[in-house]
Amino acid sequence: VQLQASGGGLVQAGGSLRLSCAASGRTFSSYNMGWFRQAPGKEREFVAAISRTGDTTPYADSVKYRFTISRDNAKNTVYLQMNSLKPEDTAVYYCAADAGGAYGSSWFRTGEYDYWGQGTLVTVSS
Repeated sequence: VQLQASGGGLVQAGGSLRLSCAASGRTFSSYNMGWFRQAPGKEREFVAAISRTGDTTPYADSVKYRFTISRDNAKNTVYLQMNSLKPEDTAVYYCAADAGGAYGSSWFRTGEYDYWGQGTLVTVSS
């Protein structure tokens, strides 16, 4: 599967952005999907994920109640709605696809995911 992330940009603190990740290739609904981010000089970290049917949506504590992940299997797209953005949310955001059976803490590990998009930059100014 090929993944294309979009929607990043520059926003003031307290603002909102919605990221999209369009998938092509194998059946999108057969993948769990995740969003990760990587700030300059830091390791890539888990942000949120969503199961194939959308019934499981784990979040990182740092974004819980501010970010919402969703998916539209008919459009082969996963979204990340980001509200109340903070300067510390500044990073390159990556979408990823998991062909296996993520569960528990495996949702949070980069190694769980088989395919990655190219990333989209989000910059939050103070």
